[in-house]
Amino acid sequence: MALAQKRTHVRLPPEVNRILYVRNLPYKITGEEMYDIFGKYGAIRQIRVGNTPETRGTAFVVYEDIFDAKNACDHLSGFNVCGRYLVVLYYQSNKAFKKIDAEKKQAELDRVKTKYGINTDEKK
Repeated sequence: MALAQKRTHVRLPPEVNRILYVRNLPYKITGEEMYDIFGKYGAIRQIRVGNTPETRGTAFVVYEDIFDAKNACDHLSGFNVCGRYLVVLYYQSNKAFKKIDAEKKQAELDRVKTKYGINTDEKK
């Protein structure tokens, strides 16, 4: 009880959250191996290992407790797995969707320009 009580008074940096984004994983790593590595730091709610050409070598690890996620991030950044050094970051949703949002806004802008016959290419 004392540990849980003590934790409530700790201020964590704003980027810290329960979801870790892991890069530079071996392509053949399994979910079980991920649980073996990351489970040592606390209870895990979910692990999603990338399985498409764009997401291979990456994973998301969701912890039940934010302090466990912080501990794992602190200890596993640079951890060697099969000759590869892990890059462990806190997931930031605002960065994840920024590129998609920019592409959507550009497409909408191009559609409006075409609709109204606006040409902004300045040729002098």
